[in-house]
Amino acid sequence: MAIVFNEKDSTFTLHTKNTTYQMKVDQYGVLLHLYYGARTEGNMDYLLTYTDRGFSGNPHDAGQDRTYSLDVLPQEYPTFGTGDYRSPALIVKNHDGSFACDLRYYGHQITNGKYYLQGLPAVYAEAEEAQTLAIFLRDPVSGVQVRLMYGVLPEYDIITRTAIVKNKGSEPILLEKVLSASLDIVNGDFDLITFGGRYAMERIYNRDRMEQGSIVIGSRRGYSSHQFNPMMILAEHRTTENYGKCYAMSFVYSGAWKGKAERDHVELTRLQMGLHDENFSYPLAPEEAFVAPEVVMSCSTSGLARLSQNLHDCFRSHLCRGKYKESSRPILVNSWESCYFEFDGETIYKLAQDAADLGIDMVVMDDGWFGKRNSDRSSLGDWVVNEEKLGMPLGKLIERINALGVKFGIWIEPEGVSEDSDLYREHPDWAYVIPGRNPERSRSQLVLDFSRKEVVDTMFEKICAVLDQGNIEYVKWDCNRSIGNLYSHDTYSQSKVLFDYMLGVYDFMERLVQRYPNILFETCSGGGGRFDAGMLYYSPQIWTSDNTDAIDRLRIQYGTSFGYPVSCMGSHVSAVPNHQTGRITSMNTRGVVAMSGTFGYELNLSRLTAEEKEAVRRQIKTFRKYEKLIQQGRYYRLSNPYEDALVAWEFISKDQTEVLMSAVAQEVHGYMLIPYVKFRGLKRGTMYQDQTTGKMYPADALIDMGLPVIPSKEEYAATQMYLKIVE
Repeated sequence: MAIVFNEKDSTFTLHTKNTTYQMKVDQYGVLLHLYYGARTEGNMDYLLTYTDRGFSGNPHDAGQDRTYSLDVLPQEYPTFGTGDYRSPALIVKNHDGSFACDLRYYGHQITNGKYYLQGLPAVYAEAEEAQTLAIFLRDPVSGVQVRLMYGVLPEYDIITRTAIVKNKGSEPILLEKVLSASLDIVNGDFDLITFGGRYAMERIYNRDRMEQGSIVIGSRRGYSSHQFNPMMILAEHRTTENYGKCYAMSFVYSGAWKGKAERDHVELTRLQMGLHDENFSYPLAPEEAFVAPEVVMSCSTSGLARLSQNLHDCFRSHLCRGKYKESSRPILVNSWESCYFEFDGETIYKLAQDAADLGIDMVVMDDGWFGKRNSDRSSLGDWVVNEEKLGMPLGKLIERINALGVKFGIWIEPEGVSEDSDLYREHPDWAYVIPGRNPERSRSQLVLDFSRKEVVDTMFEKICAVLDQGNIEYVKWDCNRSIGNLYSHDTYSQSKVLFDYMLGVYDFMERLVQRYPNILFETCSGGGGRFDAGMLYYSPQIWTSDNTDAIDRLRIQYGTSFGYPVSCMGSHVSAVPNHQTGRITSMNTRGVVAMSGTFGYELNLSRLTAEEKEAVRRQIKTFRKYEKLIQQGRYYRLSNPYEDALVAWEFISKDQTEVLMSAVAQEVHGYMLIPYVKFRGLKRGTMYQDQTTGKMYPADALIDMGLPVIPSKEEYAATQMYLKIVE
């Protein structure tokens, strides 16, 4: 059993393959957290300490016992108004204007299988793969009830969490803050690892020491954002890739969010994640319920690599869905960096001809095919094919491209609207604009109010009308601005419009993937602005960044790898000088970096030299050879691009029989030192053979001493090494 309730001790124990999570209902009905760490047995309530703490209040239930205070005890779901002055997970504004909610245990339920969240993305599992624990809490005064949900996937060392808040009182209330998960750890010296950045430089690795106080990350932008990713890691200070304890929280949500780590006055560390509480005030009438999005948690006691692999395996197998979840995906060329808005049907057809010649599977027609769209200043929302621009109907273009043996894909941005569009002229109230105020623009566009069903239904019909015109096998869903000027014409919805917007987006996406099960969907938001676990539920791959520079991508893809599998990272070979940085790197280096992702091309194929075209053919052959290993193998970070001149990483099959190591030099200097790359995950006591040179290597030596990689005088040189075990 993954979940065990000990009635005598009033403890709940959640076991995974390598970890144990335990909590306890105490003598007052308060749910306290006890332990999350290496798998163990027994009752860990000895970890709780009781002593009189100055200025830490005591609940009325405790009488004159000053040693019992919720201000210092580790809690499972802390609320505001109980004498705990640390960060709460739940704040309720009652009908009388007071802020108080004191939750006490009144029951639980254990079931086989994984719980399901209506209208929200979530990890899924079969009955034999998971168990669910529901713990029922209630505030006896207001009638507020909270159901804490825990999904346990033992084989993946994964625990998922959510909270469902129901108003069982007789008066309406407001939810001012609802987090999905809170984790209290009674002691430890921790760092918080987060992934910040900016447009075109997303998920930059940051590691900060936890001192007394708080570190807060998040997004107020209405989407998960380029600036911070909704995934964070709490690691013991000495934790490395292969040593130490660490915890991860990843939010299965794509809207405004908050993550927080707090070290308090008694050196307890609290880690929390959930919806951002600014611009959030959710009304609940009597009998109404609110479902918080899911948080995925994992713990590793053997370093960061294992923690990442837990998330990778879970997301690949139990979050991504559909035909392309684990199957081979088409190698594509996207028209954007090839021709931007300057194209017609013949331009796209010529790109497809070049693709067919090189062995590329698919051509994608990016922005500019609809309405009067010849720049980013008009026509978003007018999802009607511009046949005059293309010179032919869309169906005819697709037929011609398919006749070449090339698949066809298309770009859309359903959430955006241009002021210069027929849709906006007809329905100006469908966009987020505050009456009486001039709109705030970004990229010359506004955002449609997807909290309104009529907007979602209309846009769904328009997009389906396009997708039904031919054999479209790939869709790139983009989202190119933050949400501002929040306003709802329904005053009841005013304070919850951002959350309802995201529910509308998810509704649209769910209907789309159900109607078109054979289409490969890739989501995007100015590149990596909405790269989160929520999107993976609808699309098995996400465009990692609009920055396609191979050297910048070393850092972008490095940071992304801590929380997300390589199989979901959209990564392409682009032109040089690179369009974002102006940097020049070799075709080989660009290929090696792009192979640590979905792999494809983002350039004008007709401008390639004969030598470059031959290199493309070799790259495609190489990627197909290693594709399964890259997509499904275990991923190891072998160096740190912020510290090391040589950036190296590794894919190894789960049976340890084959290994692909890739490395890129970030620097070239005179008489450089020779770096040694230490392999990970090899089967000790065996030999591995380089499949190119035939040279044999002892596994233990590759792990303990490493492999020397002789520096090249070529700037940004890259290498790959493919090994197979010799039994």
